[in-house]
Parts: sequence; structure tokens; C-alpha cells
Amino acid sequence: MTTMTVPRGGTAVRAKGSLLAHSWHFTAQSVKVLWRQPVYMLFMLVQPMIWLLMFGQLFQRVVELPGFAGINYTDFLVPGVVVMNAIFTGAWSGVAFVEMMERGIMDRMLTTPVRRGAIIIGSLAYHGLSLLVQGVIVITVGRLAGADYPGGPSGILVTLLASTLLIAAFCSMSNAFGLLLRTREALIGLSQFLTLPLMFLSSAIMAQQAAPDWIRTLSAYNPVDWAVVASREALSASPDWGTVWGRLGALAAVALVLGYLGTRAFGSYQKSL
Repeated sequence: MTTMTVPRGGTAVRAKGSLLAHSWHFTAQSVKVLWRQPVYMLFMLVQPMIWLLMFGQLFQRVVELPGFAGINYTDFLVPGVVVMNAIFTGAWSGVAFVEMMERGIMDRMLTTPVRRGAIIIGSLAYHGLSLLVQGVIVITVGRLAGADYPGGPSGILVTLLASTLLIAAFCSMSNAFGLLLRTREALIGLSQFLTLPLMFLSSAIMAQQAAPDWIRTLSAYNPVDWAVVASREALSASPDWGTVWGRLGALAAVALVLGYLGTRAFGSYQKSL
């Protein structure tokens, strides 16, 4: 299927080639960039390590509250940290699009016959691969800090899958906001406005049974909580796989919808040029 795009100057350019081929190109470029930036990975691990090692130790006795069933808080926190890392990393991804627009790279790219969905997929690949590496490190450090994963490898894979679906949703949303807002300040402000409430309205750091009723009600519609619940359930000794797959399916649906909207945002951006 051929799509029509209109770059600056009003000249129509037809997107040529398959979405798969273009996506593979951008994904390969993303892997190369990620491979050349090991220091970036270390910096991105600072925040999750603070949550896991400092916050986790500080609130070890919070499990004495009703709703935690006497579990180890590190066990409880690890999937929450992996998921929180996904939303904060994804929410900042649109900054790269803003920088591309400021340098004129985005305008030049949109004059080429590249499929717009492939640009989004390239961004998702970069941040998704980065998240997977960070997720494995967080889970490993959590194990060294005393966390136990009765769900075994399958539970760990579900945790990584849930966080990947979540970062795909947040990356797509952030990229769309970047194309529409076009300034770092506006994008960062809006991202913070969305991510912090979503985090605290989930069970990432606090058991829902210990939260007020209105938070428990809202969390049922919160994709962040879906990812946390799926991860924590899969890592448990006796997972309820119906709950796990239900949450993963909902996350996949949200990621697909936001990915589509992120691609459509290119049209709004071009019309304003």
C-alpha cells in the first residue's frame, strides 16, 4: 500500500518500499547507536538503582502494613522498578524528535520516500532494546539484593515483555507529543504531568490493598498498573495466567493504538510547515 506525504514546499512524495524493510533499516541503525553509547546505559541505570537499593531498603518495613501479606519488599519492588523505568524512559523519547526538528533532520527525512511508521518503529527499537538490557540488570541486582523469583524464567520473560509493551506505548505517545508541541519544555512538562500520577496510581511501590478506595478504582484503568500486575503475578509461585495474559493483551492494544496515533502525528506536523 502506498502512502502520500507532503514535505515542506508542498511537493508530494510517495513512500516507497515495504514498512518491514524500512523498519529493519531504522532498527539496525538503533542497534548501532545503542552499541556505541555504553555510558548512556550506565546513566539510565542510576534512577532505577536508587529506587531499588535506596528506596527499597528505606521502606523494607512497609510490608508490615495490611495488604502486603508479609512478603519481602524487595520481591514486591523489583517488577515495579522495571515498569517505572519503562514509563520514564518512554516519556522522554520524544525529546529526540524535538532535537531532530530543531536541526532540520526531521524535515529532510520527511522529504524522502520513507514510511512514517518505520521512523516510529526505529525509535521504539532503540528505547525497547535499551530497556531490555536495563531490565535484565535491574532483575539481576534485585536478586543479589535478596529478591526471590518463584515464577522462574517465564516470570522474568513476562516482566520484560510487559515493560516492553509499556515503553512502546509511552514512546509512541511521547513522539506524537514531540511532533505536535515541538519544544523540550512543553514536552517534558506534559510528560511529567502524565507519568507521575500514573506511577502513583499503580501498585508499583505500594500494594493496592493498602491504598485508598479511589486509587484502587482508578488503577483498574491504568496501563502502568496492568504491567505491574502482570509482572508481579508471573513472578509469583502460583501465577494466575488468565490475569497475566489479560493484562498483556490490554497493554498490546494500547501500544498499537498509540503507535498508530504517533504515526498520524507526522501528518499534523507536515501540515503546519
